Amino acid sequence: MNRKTALRDFLMFHRSRLSPGPMGLRVHGPRRVAGLRREEVAALASVSVDQYIRLERGHTSLVSDTVVEAVAGALRLTPGERRYLRALAQRPLTADASARPCDEGVRDGRQRILDSLRDSPAYVVGRDGAIVAWNRPAARVFFDFSRIAPRDRSLGRLMFTHPRARSLFLDWEGSAREIVAYLRTETVRRPRDGELAAHVGGLLAESPDFRRLWTTQFAFDSTRKPSRLACPTLGTTLQLTSEAFEPTDASGTWMVIYTADEDSPSADALRRMAAGPR
Repeated sequence: MNRKTALRDFLMFHRSRLSPGPMGLRVHGPRRVAGLRREEVAALASVSVDQYIRLERGHTSLVSDTVVEAVAGALRLTPGERRYLRALAQRPLTADASARPCDEGVRDGRQRILDSLRDSPAYVVGRDGAIVAWNRPAARVFFDFSRIAPRDRSLGRLMFTHPRARSLFLDWEGSAREIVAYLRTETVRRPRDGELAAHVGGLLAESPDFRRLWTTQFAFDSTRKPSRLACPTLGTTLQLTSEAFEPTDASGTWMVIYTADEDSPSADALRRMAAGPR
């Protein structure tokens, strides 16, 4: 991904979504394009037109963080979109900073935490969305990760290449968008990471849906997400909410835990699963 091009496309997309009237701006004469003009974004952000143009053209070394935040506010970006804009506007990580850790696994203590969650599906996500650890409920509700080759055991490949994904995730499009947004953000943060580039390149080559979503503009917006999952083995549709936690000692690693509302049919189904034969 070319950072300058991505930054330009992101800002142009978001200013095209806003109309001057509702933003309190007067409209003078016919307009050739939809949305806000550059000078209107600059006025709303209280920055000079030159500063905004530098940002949109990718000359980020000439633009302060204050300008980036002001533009984010003017474009009414969500928290996730703000984080993505900051990632686009910052300087690329150096080769050393992009280096991968030697150990992609998890410590025994973290696996014990997963195993203690007997009625909550949970897994650990490593770099590039790799599933590096999971518990029994996750293997029952999602995929039997132990039977999936490590190369294919990632959020991206499971969502876009596994035959069960479309029947499992009832809002497949929404779930797929979240994964693409995550990978787009990681690509911006680590543009020199060859393994990440190869992972994304493989998905672009193999999945038309991934190619379609990769060209759209959206950002990973929350670590808390509702999910509707078809689970024939439990005889029901599960209504779950996921929470993602980032351990302070494991950069780039997330623990994702799914729970159901107390006394809901989904909670009852998960409790029956936990009480069943192992």
